[in-house]
Amino acid sequence: MDKNVVMSGMRPTGRLHIGNMMGALTNWVKLQNEYDCFFVVVDWHALTTEYKNTQDIKENIRQMVIDWISVGLDPEKCNIFVQSQVKQHAELHLLLSMITPLSWLERCPTYKEQLKQLETREINTYGFLGYPVLMATDILIYKANKVPVGKDQEAHVELCREIARRFNYLYEPVFPEPEALYTEFMVLPGIDGRKMSKSYDNYIEISASPDVIREKVKMMITDPARIRKNDPGHPDVCNVFAFHTVFNEPAKVQELKEACQKGQIGCVECKKNLADLMVARMEPIHQKRKMLEQNPKIIDEILNTGAKNARVVAEKTLEEVRDAMKML
Repeated sequence: MDKNVVMSGMRPTGRLHIGNMMGALTNWVKLQNEYDCFFVVVDWHALTTEYKNTQDIKENIRQMVIDWISVGLDPEKCNIFVQSQVKQHAELHLLLSMITPLSWLERCPTYKEQLKQLETREINTYGFLGYPVLMATDILIYKANKVPVGKDQEAHVELCREIARRFNYLYEPVFPEPEALYTEFMVLPGIDGRKMSKSYDNYIEISASPDVIREKVKMMITDPARIRKNDPGHPDVCNVFAFHTVFNEPAKVQELKEACQKGQIGCVECKKNLADLMVARMEPIHQKRKMLEQNPKIIDEILNTGAKNARVVAEKTLEEVRDAMKML
């Protein structure tokens, strides 16, 4: 029996941070053992908001894929490639855009939200409005059954399902209706307590050196109500404790929680212990990353092979689409 197909992607933003690793990437590493996975660098999506700043896209692609492989994605178990290297995406996107009602795109909640958030940029463009169709294309061209998303992205999957239903109704049943794959993953806060993000400059890169990791941990916000070392602490509001729950053993986390609540461990010691754990955890990832940086042809080969495999699947889907639409 064939495996279900999973498709997911990221915009090429360059080197990723630890929040990305503990969120999407750790999840992807698990999924590659259970599904037929297509993990895509969606560089055309980057143009929807960064069309004026294209000079860094190539290098950002390379650095991001190095992070993917270093964290554990295995090109022997999944397809890793760049969206623009599979031109079939462009053709299917054009065809699906012809049948997608404008009102479907205008009602998309993320469209309205981003217009407000990015009001200083000139993004009131055809490409930005239509990016959910491009996203649907990325999913449907591989006939993905499952799409790993967070709750905030489920509207995109539902729109993809509507586009698939509309195509199947107008022509012939070609596309499955993909389902959102809700998976549990750890959400790490930034060092200031807000969501970890490059926009907030509160992140720790996957590639950060041991010295940088230790410095960043020193800057982490702790329990604001705790003034002295022997004051009872409140771990649930402490950034450092949040990181311990990810990088420490469960039994040690419980011990640390109790010691903090009793004022038996200070924030300085707690941060030092965390930094040691993080450095040890990241060391093998850094070693693999260093090897990949020193051997750029490995990444080239992975992306070329992934794109070649993806083109075969994508072209087969397009042949079915053209046949259903009675087109040459």
